[in-house]
Amino acid sequence: MMADQEPAELAEFRQNVRRFIAHNLPTSVREKVRRGVLLDRNEIDLWERQLVNQGWFAPHWPERWGGQAMKPLWRMALDEELARNDCPEASPFGTDMVGPMLMQFGDDAQKQFFLPRIVNLEHHWCQGYSEPNAGSDLASLQTRAVREGDDYIVNGSKIWTSGAHYADWMFALVRTGADGKPQEGISFLLINMRTPGISIKPIIGIHGWHLFNQVFLDEVRVPVAHRVGQENMGWTIAKSVLEHERLKLSRVPECHRRLANLKTLAASVMERGQAIAQRDWFKLKLAALEVRLMALEASVLRFRRQALAGGRLGAETGRLKLRGSQLVQAFENLTVDVAGPSSLPYDPAAHLELMEDAPRPWRVATTSARRFMSRGFTIAGGSSEIQHNQLAKQVLGL
Repeated sequence: MMADQEPAELAEFRQNVRRFIAHNLPTSVREKVRRGVLLDRNEIDLWERQLVNQGWFAPHWPERWGGQAMKPLWRMALDEELARNDCPEASPFGTDMVGPMLMQFGDDAQKQFFLPRIVNLEHHWCQGYSEPNAGSDLASLQTRAVREGDDYIVNGSKIWTSGAHYADWMFALVRTGADGKPQEGISFLLINMRTPGISIKPIIGIHGWHLFNQVFLDEVRVPVAHRVGQENMGWTIAKSVLEHERLKLSRVPECHRRLANLKTLAASVMERGQAIAQRDWFKLKLAALEVRLMALEASVLRFRRQALAGGRLGAETGRLKLRGSQLVQAFENLTVDVAGPSSLPYDPAAHLELMEDAPRPWRVATTSARRFMSRGFTIAGGSSEIQHNQLAKQVLGL
């Protein structure tokens, strides 16, 4: 929704969010985010603690679990202002994935134990879905859990596990049955990452950041009480988590941040004696991206309203992830077009420290790696090819 079309109370809410950010976000953290420099875990935790104190860490959660039952339009405005004002991006695993899943499928003991610890930052979570030979074809996963009394003994590995190196818990899909279709033998476990038998191998990205990991599970003992739902019914639960994940993987706030940075860059780079922001080729491309972003934002709002009303989010949410990941890549490609040859050298140090005396402006120093990293957005979380197939089969009935 355009700012001049918003209700007065929503516009006032946006102003309150901006004032909150100005008062609580350290300048050093804002500058790191603005320049694409890696934040350490303490910086992220301190900022998220501010959101917790304000009630904005999980504002969409019901009040009984520490949220504010915030309406979708307000939630989108909050996310947008946080992104536009260079706040650290929040991890979705606790508040947007495992939390809503537990509210829907967890038993009372699981809700009472885990939900308060998610919303109070006591527990950080990671997602144990993908495996070395089971990525987009998730149903082929082979991490096995064999029941032994009141425990499962888990063996296998998970890969591309974001944030596993600082996570306290992992929600994971494991194979507990071999009969019938592959999807019918999968269970959903909550695994304490401090359990003996778990080891973590870092995967370093092109920019030098340690974001991803491979997690090895060797004779890991997990209580049956930490299984969500019935044994071999994990696929149904996993699909629910993915539906909520795709709301985040629409990447609308990230796109707004990229849009703002792109406009700033285009205003500062000259072409034939004129700022690129004033060149017709740029204005046409930018307008097309802004229209795509507005359409995506409207779709996300519709699905959030549907979820808030108690409706089930189905396979059609896959198009949010599909369009959002492609849109991020389009923003990064246009940024490279604007930066021109200055964007081509790869400068890993630009991602790891603030360099006031860098030979290139900071806005172009990270452009090359950002563009390459965005190529993975159409793979992670279910490749675009898989999304197309699911939409064709499950939505269009082809």
